[in-house]
Amino acid sequence: MRILYFADIRFPLERANGIQTMETCFALGARGHDVRLIVRPDTHAPPRDPFLYYGLPPTDRVTIERAAVSGPQLAKRFGYLSFAFGRSLGTTRADILMTRDLGTAAMLIRLPRTMRAALVYESHGYAPDVAAALPRLLTEAKAPAAARLKRLAKREATVWARADGYVTITAGLRRTLEEKFGPRPRMAIVPDGVRVVSGGVSPLPREGSETVVGYAGHLYPWKGVDALIEAVARVPRLSALIVGGHEAEGDRMRLEALAARLGISQRVTFTGHVEPAQVPALLERATILALPNPASAVSTHFTSPLKLFEYMAAGRAIVASDLPAIREVLQHEKNALLVPPGDSEMLARSIQRLAEDRNLAMRLARQALVDVTDYTWERRASRLEVLFNEVCAAQ
Repeated sequence: MRILYFADIRFPLERANGIQTMETCFALGARGHDVRLIVRPDTHAPPRDPFLYYGLPPTDRVTIERAAVSGPQLAKRFGYLSFAFGRSLGTTRADILMTRDLGTAAMLIRLPRTMRAALVYESHGYAPDVAAALPRLLTEAKAPAAARLKRLAKREATVWARADGYVTITAGLRRTLEEKFGPRPRMAIVPDGVRVVSGGVSPLPREGSETVVGYAGHLYPWKGVDALIEAVARVPRLSALIVGGHEAEGDRMRLEALAARLGISQRVTFTGHVEPAQVPALLERATILALPNPASAVSTHFTSPLKLFEYMAAGRAIVASDLPAIREVLQHEKNALLVPPGDSEMLARSIQRLAEDRNLAMRLARQALVDVTDYTWERRASRLEVLFNEVCAAQ
């Protein structure tokens, strides 16, 4: 199958969007499909090799094409959409057009079906709700204008009604969209994934040694690292390893200031940004891994965090927020301990419980390692493939 994948992002991109895009395209290529990924140019000089950056071997099955865009952000956006429009014309170029960008999907849908391949849209949230919530989720986000929210709602309705195939990353997101727009055919729930390379559960540090709780990801307020640092302050002989974040970011400085106010700066290590391929080795340095998201418009029902699956594959016990989206993957006392979102005291108690009960920690880690085999990138690609075949058969 020939797949054109549109991602209006500079590439490679440090955020989860870039990782998920590259891993999905690579996994589809590994299943024998020919994938052409259309992105913006890298802003680094010299440009980075995406395969090397994401730790993947080069393959002829995945071609990365960079749209020639320049100028201010609006000009780059318009330039990318124009480039995508031109690449989409013609039913002989591809069997499937795929994107997780709502604006790109809404534009491509305007093309008559006789002039383009089938379009599959992958949703990561209901855009008006996400946009309205951003000022509470990100430190520097501004409240969107009412006109923008109305425009996003119209695009959501249009893409829902007219996309040839539709993907949601959680069951909760599918329910949200069906409640708003009603049922639709040819759709699938396809969570994110991980590369499983672990040979098993790694031995824990010897008894009596310091417990290290690990976190990997961005440091935005909606990620909950504040609650994790507060939990560390409640537990003696506990330190934190925070993987991610840039030194110049306000979020990094906010968390460093919080650790200083609590008197635990010496117990909290920030690695700063690291390339994705380096994350697994850093996670192995932790005794316990934490996913402390507070409840929000994104994390409650919409998120399928890459770090969740990375944690499961790391062979370490997990403490996570008890949110509906997380419960689609983790079960309390089976493969993780779940705690009330944003509750640093309960988070601390669960971390301490795992530190003191090594048998429980090992049991949870082993079960998570078994369960994560259903969330590999290869498994994700196979789920997408089923939908692609259904979409093509309906044409």
